[in-house]
Amino acid sequence: MPPQTLPLPLQHFVTAFKAVLQDSPTEADLLQRGGALLSELIGKDDWLPEPFRRSGSDRYRQYLLYRDPTARFSIVSFVWGPGQSTPIHDHTVWGLIGVLQGTELAQRFAREASGRLEPQGPPELLRAGRIDAVSPRIGDIHQVSNGSPDSVSISIHVYGADIGAVSRHVFRADGTTQDFISGYSPLEA
Repeated sequence: MPPQTLPLPLQHFVTAFKAVLQDSPTEADLLQRGGALLSELIGKDDWLPEPFRRSGSDRYRQYLLYRDPTARFSIVSFVWGPGQSTPIHDHTVWGLIGVLQGTELAQRFAREASGRLEPQGPPELLRAGRIDAVSPRIGDIHQVSNGSPDSVSISIHVYGADIGAVSRHVFRADGTTQDFISGYSPLEA
């Protein structure tokens, strides 16, 4: 969305988030302060326009809401239909995830010395209003799925780059990888 057409709560978030970045925070401080701002944004779920709430019948949707002009960050809505999930993947940049509606399951993985990926504990249930963070420093390999078998889940993601243009990786359980660039889902008329 062009900045002038952003819903007012999202405009306020973008302005406040840019102010946080102006302080050149450490990653930990950025995730903490940015997480607080994201928590405020997702505190109400009436601001996200309907086209950015649509799930797909075949797979989850990833809609670009905002891209910083210098690609310092991007904001994306992820919409999950019942039973939909990502492959195991990484981000290569920091990210904040805020559940706007519904529930999501996040399963973290770590690479063992053998190269295999192993789950790190049970999947974490993320309910509406919950914030999660990823980064190469704190752990950034996970698989996310809709936590409800019969309703849509929506989360708002903030990444430390134009995530749709970043070369990332999909992982198989044996540790082999495949490069990918996610791009963004098109808005349907």
